[in-house]
Amino acid sequence: MVTIGDIAHAAGVSRSTASYALSGKRSISAAVRQRVADAARELGYTPNAGARALATAETMVIGLLAQFYEDEFAPAMLQYMLGVSDTARELGYDTLLVTEADGARALRRITDSRMVDGVVLLNVAQDDARLPLLRAAPQPGALVGLPGDPSGVDVFDLDFEAAGRAMVDHMHRLRHRELILVSQPEHVVERGGAYVWRLQDAVVQQARARGIRLHAAFGPSRQPDVGRHLHALLDARPAATGLLLNNEAAAAALPSVMHARGLEAPRDLSVVGRYSDEFARTFSLPFSSVESAPDLLGGMAVRHLVRRITDPVARHEPHVLRLVPPEFVDRGSTGAPPAGPRTPPDPPGQGGRP
Repeated sequence: MVTIGDIAHAAGVSRSTASYALSGKRSISAAVRQRVADAARELGYTPNAGARALATAETMVIGLLAQFYEDEFAPAMLQYMLGVSDTARELGYDTLLVTEADGARALRRITDSRMVDGVVLLNVAQDDARLPLLRAAPQPGALVGLPGDPSGVDVFDLDFEAAGRAMVDHMHRLRHRELILVSQPEHVVERGGAYVWRLQDAVVQQARARGIRLHAAFGPSRQPDVGRHLHALLDARPAATGLLLNNEAAAAALPSVMHARGLEAPRDLSVVGRYSDEFARTFSLPFSSVESAPDLLGGMAVRHLVRRITDPVARHEPHVLRLVPPEFVDRGSTGAPPAGPRTPPDPPGQGGRP
């Protein structure tokens, strides 16, 4: 196994200089630091994480607590996880993914044992049982998601209220007067997923202020249920000319639903979703959207967390609450409402949906 001594000999420096150059604990000239880095790369040197932790009390690991819930669309959650892990890797940290159902117990275990240098929480609930433990932990913490009480931690989230208002205002400018909103499953709300009602409440209030008739519904998170649900909504609301989606599973299912009904956007129905550009590319979605920015939010959380870990001054700075403003991505799926109601689908076996 390659040692610091081997690196020092290859670079022509002392062991202490090689160690300081690799750890960044002391100021070393750029030329020497580059020689040491080149030697380490050529020799295939990998730092011993256990030794480093004993010597510096740092693990170079960030804990990521997340859950894949059955009532949430897994590909959407995965994007937030990748945003965290990719940025952590860029900054030289490994990510310890913890998916235990008892998140509070898991958080206590990894913080009490000093397995991680800091923690990022996903699936943040309105009254999140993990927060008191995180506030009391010796390691700093960051949240991707806004809880009811954001004190004592750094919080990063999409401004869901502004996103909801932006979706309605966009349709209002196009002169739509009746809209359907499909939100996440109601179980997400019951579990404390405040982002669902933050966007929904904003849509309801803005639609009322703009004189728009709104039909709000909670949609399933899996096929074929979500497809059947969309068909039922469109059957029940033939006068609605616009569809707002705060449900990634519904967005992914909508192209096949519209194809089965012979509908095109925006000719027959204008559509705006709330999801990331990467999500749209993955599922080949042609619908305009408000960017949910999972990679940006994960990156912001990790960068701020690492700054608190590495900078003694930053460790004691006031905690931050940052809401990313909505960005509208136009993919051409919205336009003026059609002159009349949508043509109802043909009965089964006669060219309509099955």
